[in-house]
Amino acid sequence: MIVKKYISLAELETGQRCRIMKFLSGPGLTRRLEEMGIRAGKRAVKISGMPLRGPVVVQVGGTRIALGHGMARKIMVEV
Repeated sequence: MIVKKYISLAELETGQRCRIMKFLSGPGLTRRLEEMGIRAGKRAVKISGMPLRGPVVVQVGGTRIALGHGMARKIMVEV
């Protein structure tokens, strides 16, 4: 049996590529993320982020998006 381990977008290293897998949020935040182009199954690259707090910049497709640290912690990705 293969068990896949997901980590949050906030935990990724800068420059690391990933695939967005799921959201640990309610329907409101999930809808907001999807409206910004952050959807399950899409590939993304973490551009920058602070080690403890602060914004996390991610590129999904050709768009760069700055997310709050708390929001980035709710986006689970597969490296």
